Amino acid sequence: MDSVVQLQRQLVDYAGQLFNEGFLDEQFNQLQQLQDESNPDFVVELVTLFFEDSEKLLNELAKDLEQQSIDYRKIDAHVHQLKGSSSSIGVQRVQKVCIAFRNYCEERNIEGCQKCLQQVKNEYSLVKTKLETLFKLEQQVLAAGGSIPWPM
Repeated sequence: MDSVVQLQRQLVDYAGQLFNEGFLDEQFNQLQQLQDESNPDFVVELVTLFFEDSEKLLNELAKDLEQQSIDYRKIDAHVHQLKGSSSSIGVQRVQKVCIAFRNYCEERNIEGCQKCLQQVKNEYSLVKTKLETLFKLEQQVLAAGGSIPWPM
C-alpha cells in the first residue's frame, strides 16, 4: 500500500508541476472530472486526438509557410484551429503561442510566423512528452491498485 501512496503522491506532484509551469490550465481538470467508470480513457483518447490533429496542422503550417505566395488567411485558419483545440483540452502554453502567431498572420509578417511556428512546435513537443509521462504515471497508480486523485 505504501507504494500506491508513493505513486499517487508522485502523480499529484507531477501534475501540480505541469499546472505551475503553465503547461496545463483548469480546463484540463474539468476534462478529468468528465471521466468516469463508463469511459475511463476519456481524457487519454481526447488528448490522443489532439496530438494527431496537431501534428497534421503543424505539418500543414510548415508547408504553407514554404510557399512562394503565402496565404495568410489559410495559415491563420490553421492556427485558429490549433488554438481552439489546445484551449479545449487545457494546453495553455500552446494556446498562448497561437495567439501571437495569429497576430503575425494579421500583420502578414513571414518572419514572425516562422518564429511562432518553431515556438508552437517546441511547446507542442514539450507538452506531448509531459502528458505522455502523466498518463504513464496514472497507469502505474492503477496497475498498483490505486485510484487517480482528480482533480489535482
